[in-house]
Amino acid sequence: MFDTLQEKINQIATVAVSEERKEMLDVLVEYIQSKVDLNEEIRLNFICTHNSRRSHLSQIWAQTMAFHFGIKHVFCYSGGTETTAMFPKVGETLVNQGFQIQQLSEGKNPVYAVKFEDNQHPIICFSKAYFDPFNPKSNFGAIMTCNNADEGCPMVFGAEVRFPIKYDDPKAFDGTDVMNEKYAERSLQIASEMHYVFSQIKKYYK
Repeated sequence: MFDTLQEKINQIATVAVSEERKEMLDVLVEYIQSKVDLNEEIRLNFICTHNSRRSHLSQIWAQTMAFHFGIKHVFCYSGGTETTAMFPKVGETLVNQGFQIQQLSEGKNPVYAVKFEDNQHPIICFSKAYFDPFNPKSNFGAIMTCNNADEGCPMVFGAEVRFPIKYDDPKAFDGTDVMNEKYAERSLQIASEMHYVFSQIKKYYK
């Protein structure tokens, strides 16, 4: 893990998650634990409307926390009910929090490689529909990260189970004096909750 990112995770570990949020997150914990118990791959697809902000933050932090806690066979994805682009402030926020990001393509919907550790495969991020061929077709958990996606997708085809774990959209603060602060705040909230989720998993690896 990159030193700056590890320091950030150490800080995140001290952030309390409310009992109300834990109750919501514990259902996801149970799903992941059931996969670990059966030694099965764990596929998590984080879904919001535009796959531009919250779903990417959730995908990246979930993959990072799985690695941090040594939970194996975890593959995190993200998607939207429609396609736009990963909002640049998301990448900027993650770099400020210790990740390394390389832009792999130009255009309206650039592809980014996000790294949390030198020798780990990067997380590939770009905006896509949740059912895009890049994402799993079956045997995955769908995590709905916004109200619109939760209400607009009562059924996610191929998902074994669906979890509404919603976050307020930092987009509401775009162009304001507190934009940087609010993006950092939302990223760290998601990080602290993914930290909680993966900290609860009991491992049986030799």
